[in-house]
Amino acid sequence: MEHLPVEVIGNILSKLGGARDVVIASATCRKWREACRKHLHTLSFNSSDWPAYHDLTASRLEILITQTIFQTTGLQGLSILMDDVDDFAASTVTAWLLYTRETLQRLYYNVRTTPNVNILEICGRQKLEVLALSHNSITGVEPNFQRFPCLKSLSLSFVSISALDLSLLLTACPKIETLELVNPDIAMSDAQVTVELSSPTLNCIYVEAISLDKFILEADSIERLHLKDCALEQFELIGKGTLKHFKLDDVSVIHLDIGETADNLEIVDISNFTIIWPKFYQMISKSSKLRKLRLWDVAFDDEDEIVDLETIAVCFPQLTHLSLGYDLRDGVLQHGLQGSSNLENVVVLELGWTVINDLFSHWIEGLLKRCQNLKKLVIHGIVSEAKTHEECQMLANFTSSMVRLMRKYMDVDLQFEYI
Repeated sequence: MEHLPVEVIGNILSKLGGARDVVIASATCRKWREACRKHLHTLSFNSSDWPAYHDLTASRLEILITQTIFQTTGLQGLSILMDDVDDFAASTVTAWLLYTRETLQRLYYNVRTTPNVNILEICGRQKLEVLALSHNSITGVEPNFQRFPCLKSLSLSFVSISALDLSLLLTACPKIETLELVNPDIAMSDAQVTVELSSPTLNCIYVEAISLDKFILEADSIERLHLKDCALEQFELIGKGTLKHFKLDDVSVIHLDIGETADNLEIVDISNFTIIWPKFYQMISKSSKLRKLRLWDVAFDDEDEIVDLETIAVCFPQLTHLSLGYDLRDGVLQHGLQGSSNLENVVVLELGWTVINDLFSHWIEGLLKRCQNLKKLVIHGIVSEAKTHEECQMLANFTSSMVRLMRKYMDVDLQFEYI
């Protein structure tokens, strides 16, 4: 070990991440202390990593963090995540950021301070490529001064920000590729809450736990869009048909528009969602490149609507992964077996139920006949702790029927996943 260059030791210490581990390891000898001082490029303070953090006062924590940071000279990655810790002094936190900002490329920041620290003002116009803020407040964004010329990834979690400041912040990041919004507190002066975001470089966006009247996203380079636990009156995506991965998970939206052209869609993943199928199908019907389609716990606005395999097989010829939930509404199966076209390229089939009955195994058999090149079948099911005798017998009969059925498909890998 004594023959290792200090640069290599610095890389080793950086892989440790946790500040406590770095300090302990750097105490090995003088050479390791020098590597920590001159060649350490990643440092993390996380209250969940070490329980003793919670036993220290805020002032004592400030001293420990200050001593550790000020012993380094070229940090590129700094993570300060202090949940359930008393507020820090804003002057101390500002000193940390001022000391590291000229070399910093990645900042993960969740620190409550009194008063609030203006991260944008301190770290703007620097080399930051990744910025993740949590439990902070952002006000008065000025794109000309608080500009992030190198920022590619921005994450805001439980951050208070106005719709205008959010739009201006995105404008201040001319190279942004990834945006993550988790439960933001969107302040609006008007009764109607509207967010309009525009970026020519944005590639991926993830939005969770947001409630708005209108959300308009203009992104000509967008490829991945994921909305989760959102309540929206209207969502509109304006782009040039670059979207490849579209996912909705437990979303309530009245008017949904992802653009007229969805030709490049490769993955459509919809779960816990109520849709008007004809309108939704019209949006994705030209997606001839679709490789994965998932319709899970999907309810139709019209009880008479169904999704038949013929439509899926004809419109999505390149489909390789199909996931469907078995659902009966008033005796009508929502994912029917109508038609005769086969799903030639489907190699993975995921099927599940919320309420099992004798028809489920027959439905599976019908799907297997249409997927002639299938390699893997995954059966998902819900098994409650308290089962009646009738339910237990139903599950036993289903298991027996699956054993008999799979003897005809010995080349297919069968998996059961019960919760």
